[in-house]
Amino acid sequence: MRAARPLRFARRAAALVATLALSACAGFVPQPGPDPEPDYPVSYRPLTTPIVAIGDTQEHESTGVPLHDNDNAIDAFVEVTQRPPEQPLFGRRIMEWALQSHRDEPFLHLGDVMDLSCRSEAERMSRIFSTAGRSGAIVPGNHDGLMFGVYGYNPLAAQADPGALKWDAACRRGAGYEDARYKSSRESFTKRDFIAHYLETQARGPHPLPGLTPPPPTGSLRVSWTHPDANAFVSAIQARLIDGDGYADSFVAQRLRLPRAPEADRGVVVIAIDTNQAGPLVSAWDTAMGRSPGSVGHVRTDQIDAIRPWIEQAAAAGDIVVFAGHHNWGSLGLPSRAMLRELMRGLAHPLVYLSAHTHRGFWAVHRALDRRPLLELNVSSLSDWPIAYRRIRFAYDAVANRLKVEGELMPAGERPHASDADLLAAWRTQTCERAGFRPDYLRMVEKGLVERQRAARGGLLTWLREEFAGECADCELDRYVRANAYQDEMLLALIETGLHLGPDAAPLEAARLPAHCGRDGWYRCATRLLAEAPTDLAGQRALFRRKAAVVEVIGDRLDDLDAPQAKAYMTCRAVQAAKVDFDETPDDRNVNRGEAKRRAEQFFRVDASVGMQ
Repeated sequence: MRAARPLRFARRAAALVATLALSACAGFVPQPGPDPEPDYPVSYRPLTTPIVAIGDTQEHESTGVPLHDNDNAIDAFVEVTQRPPEQPLFGRRIMEWALQSHRDEPFLHLGDVMDLSCRSEAERMSRIFSTAGRSGAIVPGNHDGLMFGVYGYNPLAAQADPGALKWDAACRRGAGYEDARYKSSRESFTKRDFIAHYLETQARGPHPLPGLTPPPPTGSLRVSWTHPDANAFVSAIQARLIDGDGYADSFVAQRLRLPRAPEADRGVVVIAIDTNQAGPLVSAWDTAMGRSPGSVGHVRTDQIDAIRPWIEQAAAAGDIVVFAGHHNWGSLGLPSRAMLRELMRGLAHPLVYLSAHTHRGFWAVHRALDRRPLLELNVSSLSDWPIAYRRIRFAYDAVANRLKVEGELMPAGERPHASDADLLAAWRTQTCERAGFRPDYLRMVEKGLVERQRAARGGLLTWLREEFAGECADCELDRYVRANAYQDEMLLALIETGLHLGPDAAPLEAARLPAHCGRDGWYRCATRLLAEAPTDLAGQRALFRRKAAVVEVIGDRLDDLDAPQAKAYMTCRAVQAAKVDFDETPDDRNVNRGEAKRRAEQFFRVDASVGMQ
């Protein structure tokens, strides 16, 4: 969306107001949780075998031109604007580990695959999905097609729109916008791009959906597809791809048929909706109301009309219908909730909604807009602590008309998790120890990196001066100094990886290094870059580009490390870094992710049921 200067200023002002409000917010009111099990006899019949539910992986491109919008000065004020360097390097291996640990179970990714929304992010994550070994589905998140999940810039008008130019520059790995050595003419990834890429992956991937045609790279169109096998996991797709300024109004909705348990007497379908129809009008309204576009979920009438026949068909067949979307129920706009509630009224069974978005995870029951309760299971994040996912299955008592959701908190430990310590211990046992390292040693390594990264963050006053005074040389110099410090930590993490893994890190040696490395190998080149210390803006900018170019080519090669110990090592490092960063964050700045607040919303609970009253 091409924005005039007043609208861009309004967005920034709204973001600043939201930032100030978050920092000052001291209150927390837990959502109402599930009711206790009824005091009358209930006999649940299993309906499904498990599926793996994950969310908020937020793969981040860290080597593009540093932007004011996510300058690490803000990270000192609102977590997690900038994550620890281990996350962009190793974070995607957490998702890989989770998916490959359950090869016989289909998966549902509940959105925010990407962070900045760059083509490079999508390509790296696609590589992980392609090795999962079985069927899966993804619902779009607000970061899957909007810049940082909040901006709807129009990259198609990059030459005329400074905002779109900025998005593309932020996605051009290790260089500025003028550098032409990348795979595409546009590295930013809009909502339309995301849906087209997803449909192409489903049409041509390891488990291709028969009859699904990959959409063209440009143009507006509708997609309506049904699987010839009625029992296929992804059984139907309805999509609308919109070109031009309205791309954020595009949507993809999916009907998922869950695998039946042997004793099941009816089927379960998930209606996976797209809660991110944040087009120009929606974005302008959210901005005017002081909200960041993308933080609130929206479902428009065209998508409601597209999924209505699925719900009617399921009701006629006696199937249980479960709803799923990226935004948690409380973050959906009121009109969207009202339309979804109206759809649900045609179902004669209890209601369940699966979601992500919050990065904390919870169980909740909602009764607004309808007396019938809606049970929500919100899965936690794979990018911020608490790093976890769920294995979900359903059971039903037809006599009591009561639906049970089993949501095992993963990775599993020796006993059900009762604390963050239990969850971390499970990760350590299954990754750090498999990597052949003492968890406490790797935690010490992560603590050093995370503390240096946090110490290098800038101050809010500098950020505000640039925000309201426009670009200034001193501000830009400060930003590049901090950006170089972050690249330093990434280079150090790569050097540590090479030293720790030894022969298992051999694929890193095959990376095609930038010309500025000369005859040096990547280790010597990285060490030399760490020793440089220019003092002027031109020198800092040039050094950043050289560092980022090395981080980009070596970081991409990390995906070639496929020895079991190497995979476990990278997963362990990403998890432990997220936990260290969480522990270093004051409780009033962690967006309600503290253990006590999550406990109040029953984070550690593993099952709940819901009836009709």
